[in-house]
Amino acid sequence: MSRPPARRARPRKVRGASAVGQRFEVEIGPVAHGGHCVARVQVTAETEEVGQPSRDQTRVVFVRHALPGERVVVEITEGTAGDRFWRADAVEVLTASPDRVDAPCRFAGPGLCGGCDFQHVALDAQRRLKGDVVREQLRRLAGLEVTLTVEAVPGDTDGLGWRTRQRYVSLPGGARGMRKHRSHDVVAVDECLLAAPTGPSYDVRGRSFDVAGGGFWQVHPGAPEALVDAVLSALEPKPGESALDLYAGVGLFSGFLLDAVGPDGRVAAVEGDPDASRLSVANCPGLQATAGDVAAVLANGRLGQVWDSADLVVLDPPRAGAKRAVVEEVVRRAPRAVAYVACDPAALARDVAIFAEHGYRLTGLRAFDLFPMTNHVECVALLESEVR
Repeated sequence: MSRPPARRARPRKVRGASAVGQRFEVEIGPVAHGGHCVARVQVTAETEEVGQPSRDQTRVVFVRHALPGERVVVEITEGTAGDRFWRADAVEVLTASPDRVDAPCRFAGPGLCGGCDFQHVALDAQRRLKGDVVREQLRRLAGLEVTLTVEAVPGDTDGLGWRTRQRYVSLPGGARGMRKHRSHDVVAVDECLLAAPTGPSYDVRGRSFDVAGGGFWQVHPGAPEALVDAVLSALEPKPGESALDLYAGVGLFSGFLLDAVGPDGRVAAVEGDPDASRLSVANCPGLQATAGDVAAVLANGRLGQVWDSADLVVLDPPRAGAKRAVVEEVVRRAPRAVAYVACDPAALARDVAIFAEHGYRLTGLRAFDLFPMTNHVECVALLESEVR
């Protein structure tokens, strides 16, 4: 699938005196979605009535560079007196978690490069934290209790050297840098330990894929095969079945679905990027590919009446998720199974809840650590109709 570049944080509306730079000693609570942990601080605020004494308030603070259970000193990096929550960095560790390690990169830490969230966390503990986030999002947004273990991608041993595509900010004199967290400020960086020594390989399970320059492809070298294996294992496609591949990119899943359903089956792909859609046809002979907005293509009949039903669906949407319009078009086709590949657990949980409204329940879930040292995690969810 094609994914747009990450959007920079929009300036927040000022709501009173700035708290930036203030320091508090706090105990760190649970991990939260987004690469930080939750803490609470007691702050003093003036009441609205003139002449009344000040009162204490509890303020939620999202803290980077900390771990659950630690006692730390935090320094506020974003927030004003009128905000519901603040952001902060842990600048001094008073009581360390047993999962804390020295960051392997000298550019990781408070006020430095914002590319990594968890370099201060042991790799197995990073995966436990990511699993906690997935479970919390499904519990809160979909009302589900799930059990899962975030899996390492085969070949990944230390969480470094995996990013096959990397973008830097050009600096004067030929130097390069990376931006601070939620900032336009740049930190000069002479190396990134996440960067892979070679570029991406577009060969998966003996099949080669053409990808346009700058087009989307998973940045972890082990990701495409891990995801293909997870999707095929979940769906168990059978000869003669029909399959829709939505947000199909250059056809990573389509090619293997075509192999599985055989000459008596059929596969259609829908992708928003015209270049990627065109390449998917070359990559996957026999594929019916349509370029366009997924929700619009499904709703306006461009696929033809033959696709008013489908046995299988693969969803691999961008970070915002598939959303209601797409989910409802999918369930209208009454597939026996849907494999949902998600790079954001909150969007996944929201869409799982929409599927549940239409009689599709979550029957399988796997999570993969495709982005070590960051807060990101990839999930493959299996949704099956309760009416079969």
